[in-house]
Amino acid sequence: MKPNPPPKLGHAITPHLWFATQVVEASKYRVSVFPKSKLKKFTTIRDTPSDDCEVVAFDLAGQPFMAISAGPLFKFNKAIPFIIRRDTQEEVDYYWEKLSADPKAEQCGWCKERFGVSWQVTPALMDKKMAKGTKDQISRVSRAFLSMKKFDIVALKRAYADG
Repeated sequence: MKPNPPPKLGHAITPHLWFATQVVEASKYRVSVFPKSKLKKFTTIRDTPSDDCEVVAFDLAGQPFMAISAGPLFKFNKAIPFIIRRDTQEEVDYYWEKLSADPKAEQCGWCKERFGVSWQVTPALMDKKMAKGTKDQISRVSRAFLSMKKFDIVALKRAYADG
């Protein structure tokens, strides 16, 4: 007997962000940064163990998100960043400028916004270079990006090509 194929997910996986406070402000901020984004629904859940909690549903560039403001029980860390792949340096610069609020958290394309969520603003070409490059090319690109805070596409291309 054949197993049933898994259902198609589409956008069935929705990141859910936990904030101590400021969930509405944080959601509005993100929606202002990304095109094709919108706030969808605001809800207040009453009498929870964290008191009253605000919940916001929103889309970022078409990806559904949820967020809750339920007290300081959990904290964000950079172990789970949201990756933004961009084609041009101008796009990398735009998202970096909008999202990076903590210079101490900047490394290898990672930055942290003012609400504590980590992002990695990555040139789309990195996937191709790292997947198709020779061992030497991958090593040179790795050395180059490990020394960067914000990715520099020209420097990465140069590291890949210089042999």
